[in-house]
Parts: sequence; C-alpha cells; structure tokens
Amino acid sequence: MTPCPCGSGHPLPVCCGPFLAGLGDAPTAEALMRSRYTAYTRGDGAYLARTQHAPADAVALGDWGRSVEWRGLTVYRTAAGEADDGVGRVWFIARFESEGRAQMIHEMSNFARKDGRWVYVSGQTPRVGRNDPCPCGSEQKYKRCCGAAA
Repeated sequence: MTPCPCGSGHPLPVCCGPFLAGLGDAPTAEALMRSRYTAYTRGDGAYLARTQHAPADAVALGDWGRSVEWRGLTVYRTAAGEADDGVGRVWFIARFESEGRAQMIHEMSNFARKDGRWVYVSGQTPRVGRNDPCPCGSEQKYKRCCGAAA
C-alpha cells in the first residue's frame, strides 16, 4: 500500500485518506496538521479551506500545493491538541522544492476546536538564532537541530 505522505509510516487509506475523503474528522491537532500536509501534496484545496478557521481560497491553496514538489514532513512537538482539548499547537518542518530550490516551512501552528472539530487557526515562524536552544524542545542548539534543515 502507498505510505501516507504525512510521514506517519501508515498507509494512506488508514491514515490521512479517510479525513481527506470526508469520512471523519481528525481526532487531534497533530492528525489535522498531518492531513493538511497530505492535502497540500495532493493539491486538495477544498480540504485545506474546509479545515481552516478563516475563510480561504480553495483554488489558490490547491494550485500552490500542486506547484511544488513535496519532500517530507517532520513533526517535532505538540502541546495540548488531544481529543478532549479545545486548543493545540504543533511544531513542524515541511520540506519542498520550488523552481529547483530546496525550501522549507518551519512553523508553530495553532489549532482550535470549532463546532466540535479541529481547524487550523494560525502559524508563526520561530525566531531563533543559530546558537539559541531549538524551539522544538530537543535541548540542542538550533543550528544542530531544526536549523540544520535550513
């Protein structure tokens, strides 16, 4: 079976696939984040718009997702965001290639429950110096951890 693009190690049909197909909602903030990454890799702008708190242009989201070559997702840490929580945060790096250049999105994403299901609310890029402790919580310097992927 095809592995899920989210990097969980599980096959797509038992990982993010059911969420993208509308067969249920992601049970945690991390599961929603992973399914949104998978939606980007598939150019599924409708799913991305549906799982975002603020109104979004589904066509533009899907077009951008299809315009790059996705190279992988690493989730570093979560805070709250479990099935019984109202808010959650997920730290991750999503790697992609655009116009022949390797790039990444390093983000601390905020999620909240809206009408009983998780939605993406906002994200911030961590502002850290090379010698600062890595925001992922590894206790390493940023340059030797998440910054090494930059």
